[in-house]
Amino acid sequence: MTLEGIITYAQIFLLIFARVYALLQTAPLLSSSAVPRIGRIGLAFFASVAVLPSLIGRGTFVIPERALDYAVLLVGEIFVGLVIGFILDVVFAAFQLAGQFFSLQMGFAASQVFDPMSQIEIPLMGQYLNLMAMFVLITSEGFRKTFLIGVYRSFTVVTAYDFAVRQDHLVSFIIGAVGGLFKEALIISLPILGTILLVSVSMGLLARAAPQMNLLMLGFPINITVAFIMIFLGLPFLMETFASIIDMGFQSVLGILEQTGGGV
Repeated sequence: MTLEGIITYAQIFLLIFARVYALLQTAPLLSSSAVPRIGRIGLAFFASVAVLPSLIGRGTFVIPERALDYAVLLVGEIFVGLVIGFILDVVFAAFQLAGQFFSLQMGFAASQVFDPMSQIEIPLMGQYLNLMAMFVLITSEGFRKTFLIGVYRSFTVVTAYDFAVRQDHLVSFIIGAVGGLFKEALIISLPILGTILLVSVSMGLLARAAPQMNLLMLGFPINITVAFIMIFLGLPFLMETFASIIDMGFQSVLGILEQTGGGV
């Protein structure tokens, strides 16, 4: 192999590595601070090595002659990886939001924990549902789909140039994804939220019928107990819902990639 060929392959590899590493920086679970930086870099390196031979044969990348054009292309690949990881992360934000919906009514409004994955404090029930979703991601071959769809498939259907010239598909999809975030969160939390609402209404009626009872103090343990019972009874259905929402998220990523790339 000539020196020119080695340089060309190295430039292509750097473009692939930039997108993969940006994806791992924003993808669910893999972007956690609990994952060592060197491990994330190594995973991106080996994933790029695995993808490189198939992309060289397809001629996906056209290396520009000027260094400035190559730098712009490199930034574009980083942007593509960040967008793919962001779309997947929005799916998991729905689980945190669902827990936040009924934390206040449940009595855990002041109970917040630090989430090392998102680097923010979230309600306790939001963290609980998020951890459940992470287990579902691991058990439902989520990592395999992340690399097959988010890495390999993304290189075969879309380039950084496609994202630059077809921003209308991307913007409309992100707006729809954020709107769907609230819908999915409400669907997940509605059984628990509705039950707590009925309990609160019943306690209010009892307070009117028996004012001498201190129902304000009794309401907190009752709401917490009822909420945990509902979570325990609905746990199998929650796991199925989480799996379907996660799978829908991967299909959404594939759909926006095909639309932006013209369905190549």
